[in-house]
Parts: sequence; C-alpha cells; structure tokens
Amino acid sequence: MRYCKFFILFILLSVFACKNDSKQIITDEVYKEVDFSNMVYPQLDTENSRWFFFSSACRPFGMVNLSPDNQIDGAWGSGYRYKTDTIKGFSHIHGWQISGVSVMPVTFSEENKNNIFTDFYSKFSHDNEVVKPGYHSLELQRFNIKIELTSTKRVGFHKYTFPEKSEAGILLNLNTVLGPSDNANGILKQINDKEFVGSVVATPTHRRPKDLKVFFKIALNQSVNHLQKDEETGNYMLHFKDLNTPLFMKVAISYTSEENASLNMKTELPHWDFNAVVSDSKTEWNSLLGRIKVEGNTEKQQKRFYTDLWHALQGRRTISDVNGAYPDNTGKSFRIGQLPLKEDGTPKFNHYNSDAFWGAQWTINTLWGLVYPEIYEEFTWSLLQYYKDGGLVARGPSGGNYTYVMTGSSSTPFFVSAIQKGILKNNLEYVYEALKKNHMPNGIMEKAGYEHKTQKGGGLKYYLKNGFVPHPNPEGKFGGHQDGAGLTLEYAYQDWTLAQLALKLGKKADYNYFMKRSKNYQNLFNKKIGWMQPKNIKGQWQADYSPYNYEEGFIEANGAQSTWFVPHNIPELGELMGGKDVASDKLNTQFEEAETLNFTSGTSHASELHPEYRKIPINYGNQPSIQTAFAFHKLGRPDLTQYWSRKVTSTVFGGLAPSTGYNGDEDQGLMGSLAVLMKIGLFQINGGTDADAEYQIGSPIFDKISIQLHPDYYSGKTLEILATDNNETNVFAKEATFNGKSLKEFTLFHKDITSGGVLNMKMEARDN
Repeated sequence: MRYCKFFILFILLSVFACKNDSKQIITDEVYKEVDFSNMVYPQLDTENSRWFFFSSACRPFGMVNLSPDNQIDGAWGSGYRYKTDTIKGFSHIHGWQISGVSVMPVTFSEENKNNIFTDFYSKFSHDNEVVKPGYHSLELQRFNIKIELTSTKRVGFHKYTFPEKSEAGILLNLNTVLGPSDNANGILKQINDKEFVGSVVATPTHRRPKDLKVFFKIALNQSVNHLQKDEETGNYMLHFKDLNTPLFMKVAISYTSEENASLNMKTELPHWDFNAVVSDSKTEWNSLLGRIKVEGNTEKQQKRFYTDLWHALQGRRTISDVNGAYPDNTGKSFRIGQLPLKEDGTPKFNHYNSDAFWGAQWTINTLWGLVYPEIYEEFTWSLLQYYKDGGLVARGPSGGNYTYVMTGSSSTPFFVSAIQKGILKNNLEYVYEALKKNHMPNGIMEKAGYEHKTQKGGGLKYYLKNGFVPHPNPEGKFGGHQDGAGLTLEYAYQDWTLAQLALKLGKKADYNYFMKRSKNYQNLFNKKIGWMQPKNIKGQWQADYSPYNYEEGFIEANGAQSTWFVPHNIPELGELMGGKDVASDKLNTQFEEAETLNFTSGTSHASELHPEYRKIPINYGNQPSIQTAFAFHKLGRPDLTQYWSRKVTSTVFGGLAPSTGYNGDEDQGLMGSLAVLMKIGLFQINGGTDADAEYQIGSPIFDKISIQLHPDYYSGKTLEILATDNNETNVFAKEATFNGKSLKEFTLFHKDITSGGVLNMKMEARDN
C-alpha cells in the first residue's frame, strides 16, 4: 500500500497540544488520506498474551483499559486469549499487577435466574467481533446481547443492545479472582435509580505487596428497576425491564476516592454520545501513530509496523485523577498524594504504574526520545514523584508503590538518556542525587527482584568489595533473579550511565568512581573459554559451566546471550575476546546458530525453559540480548548489523497473527518499541546515554519513513529516511548521507537528527 498526498498530514500535524500532554490534533479530513488506527491489529500474539498485554477500548496510557476477559486466573495466560471462546466478564483495569471492576450484562430465563451469580459465562465468536484502538464490539451468544465498548482516559463507556422484551441485568462481579490478584471486599451503594458508587480491593500479589483500593462511579442512561446483592458471592446485580433502546453505562475509576471517581466522570465524560467518544479515541490514537509515516513494503508489513507502534504507547497506566490526586503506598500507611498543579489548576503531569524499565535502554529510551519526548518527560517526573514520596526512584511501580520488579537501577539509563537529549532540563542536581542513591547501599540496586523486606538478594556489597556479585548468593534466597553474573553486568552498565551524568554536571570524583565500577564486567570474562562466566564467593569460576545453560548465573538468559551485555563498551569487550575481528566472527556464528531456532526461545516466555530453546545463543524473545545485532556496529562491521537486524525483523517481528508476534513477553511496549526501531533502522546500543546520544544506522524495511519532530523540544520539523532500491534482498547500505553529507561510519547524533533533515541510503545485495 502506498499513500500519495501525505504532505497534508504534516501540515495538519504541525499543531501540538501543550507540553506534557501527549495529544495532538488531527482533523477528520486527514482520515480521508490515512487512518493509522485502522492499520493496527490488536489481536497480535493474543494466543500467548498475559493480563496486561491486550488492549482495545482504551486511550494511550489510560487508567481504564476496558476489554473482555476469556481467562481470569493468574497474571499469565489470562485476560483476552484468542483461542478461548468464552467471555467471563468485561473488566476495566488490565495493569501491571492490578485488576478491577468486572461487569457482565445478562438476560434472565427460568433456567438461569436462580444461579446467575455463579453461572454467567457466555460463548462468543470472532466472526461477530470488531477490535480497534479505542473500540471493541462482540455478541454474547448465550444472552443474544451486542456489546460495544469505548473509553476516555479514566472512564469506561459501555453500550449494550439487549434482545427485545427481555428481562436484563448487569452483574457487577466485584468479589472474584481477576487476573494477577483477587478482587475482594467489593461494595456497591445506590445513589439514585441511575447512579451508583462503590469500591473493591485488589489484594496483594507476590510482586505488589499491599492492598490497593479501587473506587468507581457508575452512571446509566436508563433507570434500574432494582438492585440485588447475592449474599453467597457478595456480588451485585442491576435489574432492568422493558429496555427498548440500547443501554449505556459509564464506569469511572479512581484509586483515591469515590468523589474523585465522580470528578473523573464529570470532567472527561459529561455526555452520552457514544459515537463521539469512539471518534475522539480514534483521533487521539491517530495523532500519536501518525507521527511516523511509512511508505513502501507490503500492506501486511505496514499494519504490523503500526501495531508495534501502538504497543509502544500503552501498557504503563495512569494512576492519578484529573485533579492530580494519586495513591501513595510507599510509606507505612496509605495516603492520598497530590501532584503539583499548573496555573489553570490542572496537574503538571500524570502519575503512572509501570512494569520494569529493564530493557528500556534499547527500546523506549530511543523511540520516545525521538518521537514522543513529551511522554518521556512526563514519565521522568512521575518516577521522581516516587522518590519524593518513598525515597527511591522506582524501577517498576504498581499501586503507587515499589514492586522491585526485575533488578538493578534500570530507571537510571532512562533518566540519563532524557537528560542527554535535552528532554529533561531542570533540577538536574536533584535528579542526580536521586539516581545516585539507588546505586549505593540502601538503594534500589541492592534489592533483588520482588525483595520487599530485605536488601541482600542483589549482592551489592560483594559487587562493591570484590568487583562482582557471586553466584550463588552466599547469604541465601531473598527475592527473584539473584543471578550474580547477570547482576554484575547490569550494574556495570548502569554505573557507566550514571558516570556520564556525573561528567555532565562536573562531578569529576563521582565520574571516576562510577567509571571504575563500570569495568566490573571484566571480572567475569573468562579469556580461556571466551565467555562471561559466574564466580562463587571465593572468586572461583562456576564448575561444569556451559554458556548455553539458561539462568545459571544470568537473568532470564544464558551465558552466550549475556556475554554481550556490555552496551557501554563493546570495543573493549572485543579486545578481551582477541580483537574486533575475532569478536565479530564469534557473534556472527551465534546469529547463524540462533537463526535455526528463528532467533527466539520458542513463541512464549515459558518456552525459554525448553531443553532445546534454552540453549539458543541469541534470543530476541526477551530483553537481555536484543541489542546484539547492533553490537557489530561497535566492532567495525555495520554491514553485519544491517544483515542480521533485517533477518531478525523479518523472522521475529514480521508476522501478523494471534499465534505469534512478541513470543509472549511484550513487557508493556518494550518489544513493540524494539520492532519499530529495527524497522526504521535507528538504534542506540548504549541507550542514548552518552553525551552525543549516538544512533547506529541499521537496515530500514520501508522505502520512506517520515518522522514528525515535536516543536516544543526540537528545532527540526521532520526527519526523513529514504532507502533507495530497498527490497528483501537489498538489505545492505552501499552508502548513506545525511543532508548530503556522507556517513562513512553509519552513525548519527541526536542533535543532528532532531534538527531535521533527510537520511538517504542506497541499498544493495551482497554476501554477508
């Protein structure tokens, strides 16, 4: 598919909303040229997905993520599952470790009226289903009800068309297992015949250690005949009679109070025009998706691209209300926090839940930094709010609290990249001190995954004393991911990124200190075997070691994959291996071996434990080795970067079906972002944390890519990437120029890219 008249889009997109608001304005006239949201395929990989993966009736980063649930038990294998033909409810929160407010419309019969509270599931068919960003519709076959769903950021909007002359109801399943946590203590209170308020508690999980109360407000366009509470389940039923027109229902969410749930509804959805909300949602999605326009290749690949980009703009969810109130669970007792306000009384930024920033250095750092800097800046302020409240910059918050998901100080590269790119400019001394605290004793680096009450699992004291984290931890088991070699490599990289910020701020002593720590990866490189290898507390190499054994000292990876986790100094790693040529040959062999397994450990996260898949030397199904194709760049072989990145893109990120897509481990936009970057041919192996924020050029899969640059952050208007003679065979760049200047090293700098211009690449075929 090709588009002709795209220049109209960039004229219309030149008007942005205010800073810290991700919305742009695209008029309906643009839809006559292109509807980006219509190119998204939400069902991608939904056979393998988990609770927070799937989205339909939601806005970018919305508090509400309204969609049907086919499975409801557990964080994995739950939510919308494409192969399951049964609907078990429609819930409003599909977040990292959070669920809540499940509803189910029903019709009554003599057979079901006495057991409807426990027997309400319904079959459905994909043949009668429409799924788009911001909209979902299907039919409940058991009850003959047409369901239509949409939402604002904090309000779910339902439209139910019941069969004629039916006795109808809406079940509020407030006390139930729901995804990652139980919902308990559900309460519903009637205000009048059309309005209700209530709350439900999302009980603690292994990762989220405290209760989280979800408040809600319900408003209906037609009167409820009566409210019924079932004493056995504790759930509620709204009964209706003589519904001759569609029933509309609004459900507003808040994590602070019923009053704020009501305010969220009043502010965001004061009317009953369902189609207008669908249209507004479409506009908002198009305004963000439309910042990148691709031309060439196939219609299938364009659809997959916009599906990847769509994933990069969701998953991490808003937790603050329209007035800036938010849940703070970082202290000993719950409190309602208040975000700073602008002069007009609206919050300066939104506050967020988020899965880990583990791997963000190779994904959203670059994509958000280039295309969505206002989103990037807002997330840094949200993470700093956790520091103000709880004393640590979060690495994966949920329910307004730390979860200690994954390991290290993964938010440090996220901040440093934002600063190096000029996105985050103010209070840098304060930011530095906040980040530094995480890298020292009693900081977040010291905690292993989900280590809520101790600080021994991360092995930081050994890292500081001996230059590596021993494996196994001699003090015992305290959290998850206590894999010492993997921790050492991660800490070393994150220390290097903090050193770059110290240098920028003129902190020479700190710079030298963290640079010294950043070389600790060298302590685990065994020159005799050519791999990273774990050491025990005595400094002895792990016995009977194989670099192909999964999670033997390395986090969600094996030693072969993790050996390349030195993104801050690949050239030096190459020297340890015997020189750049030896290193590039070694890595090339790893890619050749990985290709036989399609570059991933199976098609789901669980498959990584498979006896064959776990031995794959490069895995693009999880974060630890997703940078490796661009490591060739730093070894003097950009041609191998172009060759293998194109191979991976086609094999791993080329499909468009429910059965595959991200191999079941799309961590809230990270793998979608990676796919986008590889397809446009721009990457930052150190996460854009160096002073110049260098980009390595890969092999774009489209003939032309146009990126609109945000005028509040960057001086340029557009970045164009042109790939002449581009096809599946011509994957190598014979030459590249930027604004007419030759790029012999196939690299660009952030300040040049964001000044606008044209990257022109002449593509050709050759032997790799």
